[in-house]
Amino acid sequence: MMEEATRSDRDTILEMKNLRTYFFLDNGTVRAVDGVDLKLDRNTTLGLVGESGCGKSVTARSAMRLIQSPPGKIVNGEIWLHRNGGGGAVDIAGLDPRGRAMRDIRGDEISMIFQEPMTSLNPLYTVGGQIAEAVELHQKVDHREAMDRALEMLIRVQMSEPKQRLHEYPHQLSGGMRQRVMIALALSCNPSILIADEPTTALDVTVQAQILDLMRELQEDFGSAIIMITHNLGVISQTADYVAVMYLGKIVEYANVHSVFHDPLHPYTVGLLDSIPVFGQKGEKVLVPIKGMVPTPTEEIRGCAFAPRCPRVRQQCTEETPDLQEAQPGHQVACWLHE
Repeated sequence: MMEEATRSDRDTILEMKNLRTYFFLDNGTVRAVDGVDLKLDRNTTLGLVGESGCGKSVTARSAMRLIQSPPGKIVNGEIWLHRNGGGGAVDIAGLDPRGRAMRDIRGDEISMIFQEPMTSLNPLYTVGGQIAEAVELHQKVDHREAMDRALEMLIRVQMSEPKQRLHEYPHQLSGGMRQRVMIALALSCNPSILIADEPTTALDVTVQAQILDLMRELQEDFGSAIIMITHNLGVISQTADYVAVMYLGKIVEYANVHSVFHDPLHPYTVGLLDSIPVFGQKGEKVLVPIKGMVPTPTEEIRGCAFAPRCPRVRQQCTEETPDLQEAQPGHQVACWLHE
């Protein structure tokens, strides 16, 4: 058991411990991330899933130190980045978000593909210039070398007519092209960790499949670990090695992708799987929606946050909050049904 733990520690590249990110508003405190513990291993893909407003994107932005302050703030917890090549570990949560150390990490060691590329790309600069700027900043090369690297990355992401696109502006590109630019920008400095926040939401299914295939290929080429944030369980089934299910700022279930899809333990995970259609099955699958709504993050909740919507709720669920614990080997769940 000790040998397994040692191997796991060596393979871990990002580790969150009791992370809490709150937003202090006039009408109350929003506990967007409320005690998250997560591990990301090298060369793996972690799927972060849950309904809108459960804290997925805030968790990712906390790792990038992109929380707007005020009103947001990391009030507690640690975010350990274990650097490659024996570079030691650094607690990102303890760094100044505007300081030199964090700027060196952001975009170089950890990169992010944002949900809507049109709002993430600068409309006043060509896509080639924006990729080259990131390369110049982190790789310490001259502008010509940076532009060569930008062209290389556009070719790597299978952009049509890459030499022409290099000198075009974001508004001249389609949604799929802009998403490819975002991937090229994120991978231009060969980061150790790539965070993809709903990278295929605005794309049609054909382009979505191309983007997912592209990300898998580039992960193999660059050896990056990926955090895939989405509410689309179909995307997770195709891309992830491990899955963390979030509900109201907490991780309620964590396991490898096969266990989550074939043996879900938390009633919320079961509800998510029951509420999506499955194509190719014989007979008709009856879709069972999850009743009720996600509570407001400003509410003071006693017990399990999912209890008001849970079909298997019992007295203990409304009085005590369950911790995330191992119910089966490698399968963690925060639920009194599996204590």
